[in-house]
Amino acid sequence: MEPAHLIAFNLTLLAAMAVPGPALLYALRMAVAGGFAAGAATGAGLGLIAAGWTGAALLGLDAALALFPWAYAILKAAGALYLIFIAWGLWRDARAPAADSAHPGRRAFLGGVLVNLANPKSVLFAASVLVVIFPPGLTLAQKGLVVANHFVVELVVYAAFAAALATPAARAGYLWAKPAIDRAAALLLGALGLRLILDR
Repeated sequence: MEPAHLIAFNLTLLAAMAVPGPALLYALRMAVAGGFAAGAATGAGLGLIAAGWTGAALLGLDAALALFPWAYAILKAAGALYLIFIAWGLWRDARAPAADSAHPGRRAFLGGVLVNLANPKSVLFAASVLVVIFPPGLTLAQKGLVVANHFVVELVVYAAFAAALATPAARAGYLWAKPAIDRAAALLLGALGLRLILDR
């Protein structure tokens, strides 16, 4: 493995993170609603599991899921139900004060963990990217480096988002538009959950 492989992986990872999905949407909302600490903690939870999915792909979990499609179906259904549960909570609490609807500290971290655990497709995405970018026969130490690198990239990106969105101006704008923003987020997360259930 050469530095060019990690650079290519990081560029692919940054492009994937820029596409709005449940993880990015949840992280942005938590940063605006709960401030930098909540946004960064959420990002740490998201990054930990995203890096974990990469580690699982490096260790062959994608092959195991292909051999046991029922296991993948169970993971996918559980993930979809969790996304729908988050969407329901956002819709229900759209008019609640922001301090009551954002989760500080460990709850924010756990929320990030659960959102990315709810997306088993990440391991399949990671597997396809890893096969294209990295040479075969990586050592265990090299695999560990790829996973650690993935976690650091996610942590830095989500911390940067949290710092930008936790400003007084961003928070004031969010508080003003909170019901509409939370309900739009709820609809998007609910749709993603339904798509996960219906997607073959």
